Amino acid sequence: MDLLNTLVDKGLRRELPTREEALAVIATSDDDLLDVVAAAGKVRRKWFGRRVKLNYLVNLKSGLCPEDCSYCSQRLGSTAGILKYTWLKPDEASQAAAAGLAGGAKRVCLVASGRGPTDRDVDRVSETIKAIKDGNEGVEVCACLGLLSDGQAERLREAGADAYNHNLNTSESTYGEITTTHTYADRVDTVNKAHAAGLSACSGLIAGMGESDEDLVDVVYALRELDPDSVPVNFLIPFEGTPLAKEWNLTPQRCLRILAMVRFVCPDVEVRIAGGREVHLRTLQPLALHLANSIFLGDYLTSEGQAGKADLEMIADAGFEVEGAGEVTLPEHRASAGGGGCGSHAGGSCGSHEGGGCGSHEGAGCGSHADGGVCGTAAAEPAAPAAEPRTDLVAVRRRGAGTDLAPNA
Repeated sequence: MDLLNTLVDKGLRRELPTREEALAVIATSDDDLLDVVAAAGKVRRKWFGRRVKLNYLVNLKSGLCPEDCSYCSQRLGSTAGILKYTWLKPDEASQAAAAGLAGGAKRVCLVASGRGPTDRDVDRVSETIKAIKDGNEGVEVCACLGLLSDGQAERLREAGADAYNHNLNTSESTYGEITTTHTYADRVDTVNKAHAAGLSACSGLIAGMGESDEDLVDVVYALRELDPDSVPVNFLIPFEGTPLAKEWNLTPQRCLRILAMVRFVCPDVEVRIAGGREVHLRTLQPLALHLANSIFLGDYLTSEGQAGKADLEMIADAGFEVEGAGEVTLPEHRASAGGGGCGSHAGGSCGSHEGGGCGSHEGAGCGSHADGGVCGTAAAEPAAPAAEPRTDLVAVRRRGAGTDLAPNA
């Protein structure tokens, strides 16, 4: 297929596809799916080999968020039966992180629900970062606390944070349809604050609410302009008790096409499969490893994930290897100060900050929760819905942080 040959050539040279080419990837047929995965897989292997980075989420504060993000189980007015608790103490968070690190994770993502942190909250998280780093040499720590005020990103950096996550989630033109308590511009501002403070910026999207393909391409191109090191891709988890509980718009094949499009647009960026992969990719999860080079290990923030042991077995069976703690995630040209941006900005850097990005948390602060999303439908016709909603796959987390039970890692 000429389209795929063109996209592979561009990806290997870190050149930006045209919007028409990006849209065409999403609109390919199921008959062409394996060709699409194989083509994007060439680009993924060029920049990341067969390594898979493991990340582990620790939900520092769960539920009771004042924001109204429609996709989130922690939103204002949510009746989802999720765990609700206030801030974990630093030693509690460190103990929770230890399980993921023992399972092979090299990055711990510290997430808290809410609009954004107070200065006292930044102090709490700073103490937690220190506790985790003191006990685990070389560990990367990413914070995801919502909208940042002036100076807070710098304080997190000084405390030892390596990265900051804040997702755009959807296109600017449709953002007001999913959230009214803050704006798209607020999100962009926080990502820019993280960049300016020298943190590795992480920002991604959520797929699954039925937006047009144009909206989906819009948000990925906007992310490219923001230059994050990491682009997490979440798939909507339709929690009962949220406004989007009935939105089941994804098939495993469509999820793979979305991931392929993201890889082509940002060829040398850490692409992470985040919340919802077990619900929507299901038995096709191993194919997604040919597109993304990063996943979360075990459970998410408010929902259960695949067992950590099963994640490790899947990676090995698919012919991939877990990225070691001593390995640098990003390609050399991006891990150094003069890297090219989100694949191909001339002289840009898509975040050439040390360390890869974190994020796409399925419950992070101020709506960067990976419980929701934005999926594209084909430009000419709507995507075929899944045969039956798999509500049986949506399970609320009942173990790990905030409970007395051992975490799933």
